[in-house]
Amino acid sequence: MAHFGRAMRIDKKGDIDLVTEVDLQVEREFRALVAERFDDHIVLGEEFASASDRDGIPRFCWVFDPVDGTTNFAHGLPIFCSSLALEIDGEPAVAAIYDPTRRELFTAERGVGAWLNGAPLRVSSSATLIDALLCTGFPYSVQREGEGLVALFGRFLSVSRAVRRLGSAAIDLAYVAAGRLDGFWEQQLHPWDTSAGALIVEEAGGRVTSLTGGPFQSREGSIVASNGAIHEVMLQTIRAFQEERPD
Repeated sequence: MAHFGRAMRIDKKGDIDLVTEVDLQVEREFRALVAERFDDHIVLGEEFASASDRDGIPRFCWVFDPVDGTTNFAHGLPIFCSSLALEIDGEPAVAAIYDPTRRELFTAERGVGAWLNGAPLRVSSSATLIDALLCTGFPYSVQREGEGLVALFGRFLSVSRAVRRLGSAAIDLAYVAAGRLDGFWEQQLHPWDTSAGALIVEEAGGRVTSLTGGPFQSREGSIVASNGAIHEVMLQTIRAFQEERPD
């Protein structure tokens, strides 16, 4: 927050994929903290390579995004967060998402529950898509693959109350857990985008799967998260769309 809205170094990892000096500094500090406290644990972070990238699923892996929503952060748009999960044998066990602009800390522990600033979280009760507020995001390849992504966005727009695109998958998932959004879907994500948020949604009573309806795995890249009540119809909408557009 000390850098937010002020001049900072911003570099490009791709045509529209940004990284700021804050992303790098926060991840370095976190890696040093884990190394000090848990010297046999792995860190899988957005900005630096990790042994887990090469050697498969480690026993203990901290999955970390120092700034999820970097484009928003770099432009002074206050929709970003830090996202962290501890995965044990590939399954998130504890999670935290912190939004510093709103001072909102979303947390979860597998089998125990999910909380916002210590108060229990619960997903919404919306039972139909037409009563649902949905959210999605687009990958950095959107300029090359935008037609299909925007078409699916349009399909959901035609059958729901509204669809949003906030620019931070972790916040999107936290908002599903909090009942602010009823459902979220996205493709081509990374573990640091989804691992923490998926656990928080599940522990708040929601449902999380892959885009095809299979079990969610953070390294597979796609996710559908919802309050549970609209999950099947979201999957059906995606399936019907894909059958119409087999490419």
